Amino acid sequence: MSQDVPLQRPAFVAPKSMAETFRKAIEAAELAGTSREAMTLRLTLRDASNIRRDNRIAVSDLSFAGGEMRLLHVKVVTGGVDVSMLDLGA
Repeated sequence: MSQDVPLQRPAFVAPKSMAETFRKAIEAAELAGTSREAMTLRLTLRDASNIRRDNRIAVSDLSFAGGEMRLLHVKVVTGGVDVSMLDLGA
């Protein structure tokens, strides 16, 4: 005899926000003594596009002024990298 076993679908888990990943890295670097002015977020074109469209990012955390994008007061440079990273400066 076989018994019917109900299939349980895994609960949907929303993908983690890239901004949240970078927030943790920025805060860790700041605790280690690096100022946000010295940091640069080097983003792939895709990650930069995703961050611009991410509605989970507070308006106060993302700014566009003077032709420059900043996330959490850290300058963002788009393109020129294969993997997005936080550059802590020299």
